[in-house]
Amino acid sequence: MPRADFVHLHVHSQYSLLDGACHLEKLVRKAHEFKMPALAVTDHGNLFGAIDFYRLAQKEGIKPIIGCEVYVAPGSRLERYPQDGQYEGANHLTLLVRDRTGYKNLIKLVTAGYLEGFYYKPRIDKEVLAQYHEGLLALSGCLNSEVCQLLAHGEEEKACEVAAWHRDLFGRENYFLELQFHGIEPQRAVNQGLLRMAKRLEVPVVATNDVHYLNAGDHKAHDALVCIQTGKTVADRDRLRFASDQFYLKSPREMADLFPELSEALLNTVVIAERCNLSWSSTGSTCRAISRPRGTPWTAIWPSAVGVA
Repeated sequence: MPRADFVHLHVHSQYSLLDGACHLEKLVRKAHEFKMPALAVTDHGNLFGAIDFYRLAQKEGIKPIIGCEVYVAPGSRLERYPQDGQYEGANHLTLLVRDRTGYKNLIKLVTAGYLEGFYYKPRIDKEVLAQYHEGLLALSGCLNSEVCQLLAHGEEEKACEVAAWHRDLFGRENYFLELQFHGIEPQRAVNQGLLRMAKRLEVPVVATNDVHYLNAGDHKAHDALVCIQTGKTVADRDRLRFASDQFYLKSPREMADLFPELSEALLNTVVIAERCNLSWSSTGSTCRAISRPRGTPWTAIWPSAVGVA
C-alpha cells in the first residue's frame, strides 16, 4: 500500500487535559485512513496516554512516536514568578523519543515537571533538560515557544542564541525548527524568521500542525472545552480562545498546500519518524516499516526556498 510522505509530529490527545480533544482510537484510525506510516502524540506536560497510544498505533500498523510538548520555565523550575502563573507563563518545546534511553529521560523530565517545577502547570527548565536530553529529538515548538516568541517580538538575535543552544545540546541531527501555519497572521513573519535562522545556523526545518481536535468541524466543541478549562462560558468576550479553526488533523494534501514551496519541511517529518525507534520488545518494533520517499535519503533536508504560506 502506498504510504503518505507526511507524518504528524505535534498532536494533542484527550490526555492534554481540557486542551486536546482527540480520542486516541479515533486519532489512530484517522492517521491510518490518511495512509500515514507513523504518528506522534505530544500531550502537554504529560505521558498519561503513551502506553495506550503505542498499542493502538501498533494494532493499526502505524509506527508510534511518543513525545511531549513540555513547558519550560523562563528561569529556574524551582522559582515562582507572577508572570509564570499566566496561561502561557512557560515556553513550549516539542520533544520526541528516539529510543529507550530517550523514553526513560522523557519520563524523568515529566516527573521533574510535576514534582519540582509545578506552578499552575508542570514545568522543567534548561538545567534539567540538559541533564536528561539523551535519546530525545527536539522541535523548536509552536508560536508559544521561546524561539517563536522572540521572533514575534523582533528579537531575532536572541532567538538564534536560543536555537543554537538547543542545536548544540541535542546535536544537529536531532534539532529542527518547527514551521506552522494556522491562518494566524503573526505566523507568517515568524516562519520567515525561522527560515532565515535555519540557513544561518544550519538547522533543518520541519512542518507540523498543532493538532488539538480531529476534524475541521470540531472547533466549536473544542472551544467549549477550553471554556471549561478556564472557567468561562462561550458567551464571555474576554476569554482565552484559539485564534483560528485550523487546529485539526489535516491530510497530507492539506499540509502540502500549506507549504507549497517547502517540500523539504514536509519530507523531514518522515525523516524524523524513521529516526524515532522506541521498542519494548527485544526483537524491535513490530510496526510496519516506513517507505522511503523516492529519491530521498534518510538525512534531514535543508531549506532551499525562502517563501512560506
